[in-house]
Amino acid sequence: MQAFTVLTGVAAPLRVINIDTDMIIPKQYLKTIKRTGLGKGLFAEARFNPDGSEIPDFVLNQPAYRDAQILVAGDNFGCGSSREHAPWALLDFGIRCVISTSFADIFYNNCFKNGILPIVVKPEELEMLFEDAERGSNATVTVDLESQEIRGPDGGVIRFEIDPFRKHCLLNGLDDIGLTLEKGAAIDAYENKLGERPWL
Repeated sequence: MQAFTVLTGVAAPLRVINIDTDMIIPKQYLKTIKRTGLGKGLFAEARFNPDGSEIPDFVLNQPAYRDAQILVAGDNFGCGSSREHAPWALLDFGIRCVISTSFADIFYNNCFKNGILPIVVKPEELEMLFEDAERGSNATVTVDLESQEIRGPDGGVIRFEIDPFRKHCLLNGLDDIGLTLEKGAAIDAYENKLGERPWL
């Protein structure tokens, strides 16, 4: 898993509440268990017409936000089903950080397991970030995980809280497999001792 330390980039404003995982990645994209290639399906029903042409008004189709790595979204982001394809699609599109006032629990946990940083801020802070994001590519936002700060284009700083263990995992690029491999020496030592117990 790619480590998350400091991310500076354009933030896309998505002023919609209760964005569920079916909106993030519609059901027809759930046939695969691969984590790659799902970026094309991200917000597909909002991004594309039935004939496949782009819907120009959707934020990620606008020139300033096509390469956005940060998403600023309305309350209760990631609600609905527990599909892990939702963070896979965000990550494959290039989004490494989602900022909102609240997240659905399963989606929130799945983000950390896939190298995405979900940040919870206060409503008034979210409004400030929306205003920054709506300035387009002329305004970049920096997310500093070590310092737990979001820095706006005009020097404003928003502090955020994060569980220390999750912070450690993101900073070091550790998913569940990576955490297990960190204990490799202890696991090997235990398995070697099993050889001394022929009855096992």
